[in-house]
Amino acid sequence: MIVVDTSVVLAFMNRGDAHHARAVSWMEDVREDLVTTPLVIAELDHLVRRLGGRAAGDALRADLVGGAYQVEWWSDAVRESAGVLDRYGSLDLGLTDASLVALAARLGTIRVATLDERHFRVLKPLTGEPAFTLLPGDEER
Repeated sequence: MIVVDTSVVLAFMNRGDAHHARAVSWMEDVREDLVTTPLVIAELDHLVRRLGGRAAGDALRADLVGGAYQVEWWSDAVRESAGVLDRYGSLDLGLTDASLVALAARLGTIRVATLDERHFRVLKPLTGEPAFTLLPGDEER
C-alpha cells in the first residue's frame, strides 16, 4: 500500500502542473493500492475544482467512485494526527499531512506518494523507521 498526498494527484490531473508528466508516468506504472485520508480528498476537491473547473471535479469524483484511491479514517485519526502536529510543531505542518503520517503508521507502510519533499523528508515514520520512502522521487534516484 502507498499513502497518497494531495500533490501527486493534483499534478496527475493538472496538465499545466510542472510535475504533470512525472506524476502521470508514475501513476500509470503503480500496481499497489493507493490509500489516503478524507482530508486529502477535501483538499483535492477544492483545488481540482478551483484549478480545473467542474469537468475536473467530475473526473476526480469518477476516480473516487471507481476506486482509484482507498479512503481510510478511524476513530482515533484526529487524535493521532494532532499528535504528529505536536511532535513537529516547528515545521508549520498542516493537519492533512499529519493525517498521512498517522495513516502510514496505521497501515504499517513508509511509502508515501508526494511531491512535498520539504515536509516529508523531515518527518519520520511513527513506526520507528528512519525515513519515509517518497514516491515517485526515491524511485527516480
